[in-house]
Amino acid sequence: MRTSIAITNFSWSAGSAIEAELARIARIADDTGIDTVFLADHLVQLEPGTEPTEPMLEAYTTLGYLAASTTRVRLGTLVAAVTMRPPAVLVKAATTLDVLSGGRAWFGIGAGYQQDEADGMGVPLPPTAERFEWLEDTWRLAHRMWSGDDAPFSGKRVHATRPLGSPPPVGTPHPPVLVGGTGETKTLRLVAEYADACNLPDLPDDGAQLRHKLAVLARHCVAAGRPLDAIDKTVSTRLAPDEPAASLLERADALAALGLDHLIVFTRGPWTPQTLTTVAAATPAIGELSAARHDKE
Repeated sequence: MRTSIAITNFSWSAGSAIEAELARIARIADDTGIDTVFLADHLVQLEPGTEPTEPMLEAYTTLGYLAASTTRVRLGTLVAAVTMRPPAVLVKAATTLDVLSGGRAWFGIGAGYQQDEADGMGVPLPPTAERFEWLEDTWRLAHRMWSGDDAPFSGKRVHATRPLGSPPPVGTPHPPVLVGGTGETKTLRLVAEYADACNLPDLPDDGAQLRHKLAVLARHCVAAGRPLDAIDKTVSTRLAPDEPAASLLERADALAALGLDHLIVFTRGPWTPQTLTTVAAATPAIGELSAARHDKE
C-alpha cells in the first residue's frame, strides 16, 4: 500500500510565509517514502471548521511551485472540478505539470459539487447530469491530446476544432487519471471504463461502505471488461490530533485487508513537520504489511 498526503489548509502560524512552509512540507515528503502530494482544487477555503476567507491557493499554480521544489514525489489534484476551467485548459495544465516535473503528475478530476463556491466566485457549476457529461468528455479530450490526435473533437458538452497537445506528457503513456467521487451509477462506472484510480472515503463504519463501493466497482469492471486490479484504489483518511504512527499503521493494515491499494492522509489544519513525520514513520511499515499479505495470498 502506498502512502500519500493531501494538503487542504494553508493557514500556518502568523509570521510564517505560505511559500516557505509549503516548500518545507513538500521537501519532507520528497525526502521520505511518501508517494504523492495532492492538493484540493478549490478557490476558497472549505476545510471543515474553517472560514471561506482563510487562505486558499489555486491548485495548478501551486503544483508547479511544488514541482520546482521537489525531485521525486508525485503531484496532483484531489480532484479538479472539470467545469471550473475550460477542458483543454485543464488538460494543458496537467500536461504542463507532467512535463515540468519530469513525469510526476496525476490527472485528478471529478464532476464538482460546491455550489456556494461556484456562485461566490462566478465559475460554472451546471446541473449534475451535465457535469458528468463534461467529466466524460474531458477524459476523452485528454486522451486525444495526449495521443497527438488533433482531429476535430465533438463530445456531448465539449467541442474543439483542433485540440493540439504539444508537448506531450513525459509520463508513460500519460499522467494517471484519478476520478474522484463515489456515485454508484455514474462515477464508479466511469472509473471502471476510463480511470487509472478511484478515491473512496474512510468512514467510521468498520469498513461497511468501502466493502460495498468496492463491490459496485468490481461489477462495473466486469461489465467494462477490465480487471479490478487495473485500478489503483485510493482511500482518504484523516490523521487525528497527536495520533501516533502505530495507530495509523494499524488503520492502514485494516484498509489494505479490504482491498485498498493507496492511503491518502489528510490532517485537520495545515501540515507541520511533526504531523508529516508521523506519516513518514508509518509509511515503510505500511508497504511491508501490504506486501506480506499479498505474498500470503
